[in-house]
Amino acid sequence: MRYSDFDQRLAALGALPVHRGRVARVWLDGQALDRGTRRRRSEHFLPLALRDAVPALTAELDGLARIRSEHAGSDGSRLLVELADGQMVESVLLPRDGLCVSTQVGCAVGCRFCMTGKSGLIRQVSSMEILAQVVLARRLRAVKKVVFMGMGEPAHNLDNVLEAIDLLGTEGNIGHKNLVFSTVGDRRVFEALPEQRVKPALALSLHTTKAELRAHLLPRAPSIAPEELIALGEDYARRTDYPIQYQWTLLKGINDGDDELDGVVRLLKGKFGVLNVIPFNSLEGDDYQRPDAERIREIVRTLHRRGVLTKVRNSAGQDVDGGCGQLRARAVGAEQVIELRRRKSTAKREAV
Repeated sequence: MRYSDFDQRLAALGALPVHRGRVARVWLDGQALDRGTRRRRSEHFLPLALRDAVPALTAELDGLARIRSEHAGSDGSRLLVELADGQMVESVLLPRDGLCVSTQVGCAVGCRFCMTGKSGLIRQVSSMEILAQVVLARRLRAVKKVVFMGMGEPAHNLDNVLEAIDLLGTEGNIGHKNLVFSTVGDRRVFEALPEQRVKPALALSLHTTKAELRAHLLPRAPSIAPEELIALGEDYARRTDYPIQYQWTLLKGINDGDDELDGVVRLLKGKFGVLNVIPFNSLEGDDYQRPDAERIREIVRTLHRRGVLTKVRNSAGQDVDGGCGQLRARAVGAEQVIELRRRKSTAKREAV
């Protein structure tokens, strides 16, 4: 169910735009649909047919998603969320009232350093399921910022993600730049976002300044050279008067060399943006490692000194083995499948 479908059902019950807006606001705030105001009870302003339908509507909304498990960590709690069909996604309660939501079950991009990408794309998450993640989180604590950086590639589910962003930026009482659209880069995003009523902040997954290496690390991402990606990002930043967040997962011996730092300075110096370096969240038995702590500090110091604003952003949930996709993988046994594949691959290499 998309929100537009739900909105049409409310209209069929005689709800005017003012009534439908009220229902959306109280639901997104985690409150009962027929909750009144400080001065008026709901029966004084909601149509009778809508009031009569509240129990059924509430049951349907509550059935969209539920928290299957919560894993508290030093940087916030990671939630394993089960959807109505039994599929699972992850949400993260971030510091400073932030929330990271998932937009797909799995992901088709297949980033080699990401657990989510190893499962492939299973299905899209509807706009109502995206919003339900916010509702579940708000029933636990305040949410003032939502980042679309969880499982999935938002650009591959663009209509649902944009619908959720629009509602959160209007009825959801979240500032537009506190909505962050994260993407590996897709030309459709740069065409669509400037046309939206709610124009979110933008985070672009860069990871390297080398086109061939980027194609290897992000094997099914759109073929956009780093130079073009940054040019598209710079145009959006200037049009919205808000900086781009460039994401860079640091992989030891892969993209942490001085040649990459030279490339970062060449591409990002003077641009309206910030580089977020994210030390790799080591997964047991995986093929990548995070750089040493001193190398990470050296990278940040060097880029600062050379004129590129750089921040370290650790992946949430590492202390509870809850990096993106790990909770779901354990829940469905995917890690065992991945380990089995790795053993078979190793056996083949040894046989050769």
